[in-house]
Amino acid sequence: MKLNAAQVSETLTQMNARVLPDDHPAVGKLSELFGDHTFFVDESGLKVLESTGSAEAETQAGSVVSLADWSDATSTTLRAHQPTPTGVVVVLSQSRH
Repeated sequence: MKLNAAQVSETLTQMNARVLPDDHPAVGKLSELFGDHTFFVDESGLKVLESTGSAEAETQAGSVVSLADWSDATSTTLRAHQPTPTGVVVVLSQSRH
């Protein structure tokens, strides 16, 4: 799920993570591997949101999915794994920019 700026802000109020900006050197490779998403990193690794609702709904929700875990103590190297739902759902208003 690719998020707009308002949706990114909403997401960051609901989960303790930081967003990888579109111009980050890793985003191109991550998009090749995982598709067109807004990528987030947190203390455990790489996350994306997968849509859980209808695009026409007044509010949308995204299920947080883990794509990779940190493989070192300094959180500089990621190890990809099968996409794994985390059980966390982020609620987004239907704002389009």
